[in-house]
Amino acid sequence: MSSVSTELETAGKALVAQLSAYGVAHVFCVPGESYLAVLDALIDSDITVTVCRHEGGAAMMADAVGRRTGRPGVAMVTRAPGAANAAVGIHIASQDATPLILLAGQVSRPVQDRDAWQELDFAAMFGGLAKWTAEPQSAPRLAEYLARAFQIAVAGRAGPVVLGLARDLLAEQIPHRTPPPLRSPRPAPHQADLSRFLERLTAAKAPIAILGGSGWTEEACAAFTRFAEAHDLPVATSYRRLPLFDATHRLYAGDLGLGANPKLVARIQSADLVLLLGGRLGEVASQDFTLFPVGSEVPQLVHVYPDPEELGRLYTAALPICAAPTAFVAALEDLALPPPRSSTRLSWAEGGHADYLDWSETPTPQPGPVNLAEIIIWLREHLPADAILCNGAGGYAAWIHRFYRFRQFGTHIAPTSATMGYGVPAAVAMQRLYPEKTVLALAGDGDFLMNGQEFATAVQYGLPILVVVFDNGAYGSIRLAQEKDYPGRVSATDLKNPDFAAYARAFGGFGVRVETTEDFAPAFRTAQASGLPAIIHVVYDVAGLTPTTTLAKLRGG
Repeated sequence: MSSVSTELETAGKALVAQLSAYGVAHVFCVPGESYLAVLDALIDSDITVTVCRHEGGAAMMADAVGRRTGRPGVAMVTRAPGAANAAVGIHIASQDATPLILLAGQVSRPVQDRDAWQELDFAAMFGGLAKWTAEPQSAPRLAEYLARAFQIAVAGRAGPVVLGLARDLLAEQIPHRTPPPLRSPRPAPHQADLSRFLERLTAAKAPIAILGGSGWTEEACAAFTRFAEAHDLPVATSYRRLPLFDATHRLYAGDLGLGANPKLVARIQSADLVLLLGGRLGEVASQDFTLFPVGSEVPQLVHVYPDPEELGRLYTAALPICAAPTAFVAALEDLALPPPRSSTRLSWAEGGHADYLDWSETPTPQPGPVNLAEIIIWLREHLPADAILCNGAGGYAAWIHRFYRFRQFGTHIAPTSATMGYGVPAAVAMQRLYPEKTVLALAGDGDFLMNGQEFATAVQYGLPILVVVFDNGAYGSIRLAQEKDYPGRVSATDLKNPDFAAYARAFGGFGVRVETTEDFAPAFRTAQASGLPAIIHVVYDVAGLTPTTTLAKLRGG
C-alpha cells in the first residue's frame, strides 16, 4: 500500500520516482519547457535518459523497448508540436499491440481551453490511436493516473497510453508518497478449453501452429518449442513475429508475411487443425484476408488471444480461448503426455520445414551487380545468433523476411504496421538496452531519411549500431505497386539521394559505400571493426523490386 509523509516534492519528482518503482530504466525524449520539472527530477534518478532529434524517433525507441521487453516503453515530448510528431509511434504501438507510455507536456491549467500557445486537445487527437488518453488536473492524483496508465498499457491487447501533463501541475509541490504497486494479471485458459484443445490436437493428422502477437517471453517461446517437439507440431510465424520460433528448427514452416511462400499458405489452408496463438492475423498475415473466410466459422481454428473482444471479431474459431500466450503455454506444460508419435504427423511436419528451406536457401537472380539475397544470406551466416536486426518498411524488407533466419527471441524489432523510418531509432534503443550485442538497422533509402537524424543520437552516446542503407533511388514498395497498376508510368517514386557514407562521416561515424555483392563482406567487417556508429551504403538496381519480381517481368520483358 502507498504511504504519505509530510515531506514535500514536485509532482515531476514524484512522477520520476514512480517510473523508477515500476522498473522503467530508460526514457526517450525531446526536451520541452512544458516538463522541465520532470527533466530536473531525472538528474537525481537511476533512469537513463536518451535525448533524441525528433519526437517520432523517441516514440519509436519507446515502442522498440516495449516490443522487446513486454514492459511499457516510455517517451517524453512537449506540447502540440512534439505530441503531433510522436503520433506515428502511437499508431505503431496501437497496431502492433506494444505497451507504450507517452508523457506529453501541456500548457498550464489556468490558460487551457483558450487555444493557448502550443495547446492541443490530446483526447481529440489520440482518441482513435491510444488505449487511453487523459490529462490529470490535480497534482496529488498524478500517481493514480500513472498507475492506471501502466495497467491499461499491458492489459488484454497491449497498446499505447497518452498522458498530457500541464506545466504548472508538474511544478506543484505535493506530499511525498510511496507509489502504489504495479500488478498486471494475465488471463489464463480454463481447464475445459485445454482438454478440448488437446483432444483436437491428438486427433489431427495435419495440424499447424501460427505464433504471433505481443506479450511473449523467451521462456514462453522455449516452452512452446518443447510442446511442439513432443507433438511433432509444425510452427509458422505471423508477419514480423519471426523470432518467436527458431527458423533452423526441424518444425519451422515459415512466416506469413508479405510475399509468403505459396506452399506455406496452401499448407495452412489444408491443415485439419490451426492453432493461432497470440496473434490476430491482420491483413498481411492473413494474405489480404484470404487465408480463412472472414465472418464465417473456421472449424479447424483454435484461436488463443488475451482480449475477448478480438475473439470472433474477424474469424469465428471452433475453439476460442481468452488467454495470454504466456499463460496458455505455461498451462500446456501441465497437460497429459502426448500420444505415440505418428508417421503421418511426422511426415507432415518434415514437409513443412523442407518447403521453408527450399524457399529461403537459394539466392534469387537479380539485375545489376548487387544481389540483396546474397547479402542477407551472408549476414545470417556470419552474425551471432543473438544479433538484433531492426528495420522499417520498404521493398528491401522482403529479402530479410525470406532469407534471414532468426534463431532467438527478440532479435527482430520491426513494426507490423510497416512504418518507414523505424529501423534507426529502434537500433539506438536496442543498443542502449543491450550494449554488448550486435545491433543492425536495415533500411531503404527513402526509409532511412525519415528518421536518419537519429544516427546523431547514436554518435552522441557512442552506440556502435551498424546501419545498412539499401539504396535503389526509389520508394521501392510503392514503385512495385505502381508498376503493377500503371506499368512504365513512373510518378513520384524516384529519389535523388545523398552519399550516405559521407553522411555518416559528417556526424562523426564511419561510412563506406558498396557497389557489388563481393564488396559487402569486407565493408561490413571494416565498419564493425571501427567501433563507431556506421553506415554501409549499398547501391542496387531499382529493377530488382522483390526477390521474385523485377521490372522486366512486370513489363513483359
